[in-house]
Amino acid sequence: MTIAPVQDFEKIVWPKDIIIPSGDLYSDEPELETYQHLQQLVYLLTSLEWWWRDRTDFFAAGNLTVYYSPRQRKSEYFRGPDFFVVLDTERYPRKSWVVWEEDGKYPNVVIEVLSDSTADMDKGLKKQIYQDIWRTPYYFWIAPTGDDFQGFHLVDGHYEAIEPNEAGLLWCEALDLYLGTHDKKLRFFTPEGVLVPIPAESAMQEIERAEAARQQAEAARQQAEAAERRAERLAAQLRSLGVEPDSNL
Repeated sequence: MTIAPVQDFEKIVWPKDIIIPSGDLYSDEPELETYQHLQQLVYLLTSLEWWWRDRTDFFAAGNLTVYYSPRQRKSEYFRGPDFFVVLDTERYPRKSWVVWEEDGKYPNVVIEVLSDSTADMDKGLKKQIYQDIWRTPYYFWIAPTGDDFQGFHLVDGHYEAIEPNEAGLLWCEALDLYLGTHDKKLRFFTPEGVLVPIPAESAMQEIERAEAARQQAEAARQQAEAAERRAERLAAQLRSLGVEPDSNL
């Protein structure tokens, strides 16, 4: 697809006074290249939706087409980020993200999962589009193996590399979360550096906490029973000496 130069694209005036067919368009993205790509997107999507489970002011999606033609045409100007987040919007399922049907909103965060066939485009053309046309504040990419992880923040219209902290995490102010690798996958981390779990991990944590509480209660019960047995033995010894255990004498 040929992309118009940024200066030409920005001169196009969005039509406001004509009736345009509905932008309820289906996503036109191909299947993900590998299982690692799918797994990566599942981790990103499910962990963020779990972390923000009480919020209704965002939309997050993976492998979904973003249509952004100023002329409101499905046939031109569209891209399919591997993962993106739009803030300050309503949280409900969409067939695709159609900019002209969404108050002109573009993604606030984009993440691309690299592959041999897409890495050059993700690092080149797509990065330029996200910087110059979408004006996406945060852009990250990562290889499925967990290496080649980089992030960029839009500063004065240009992407600047995000410096990692001492733990190797990259801060994303738009999400109020860090991004970093864990078990060779790109994951979200809290401002304190704690891993944001996916629902399955959260459920396992609850099971582990419940099991720890059960074991603690069982240990306390066993200690109480042992103390009771010791008290019974002491009472028996006192009785053998002619002393009634309950006597104040």
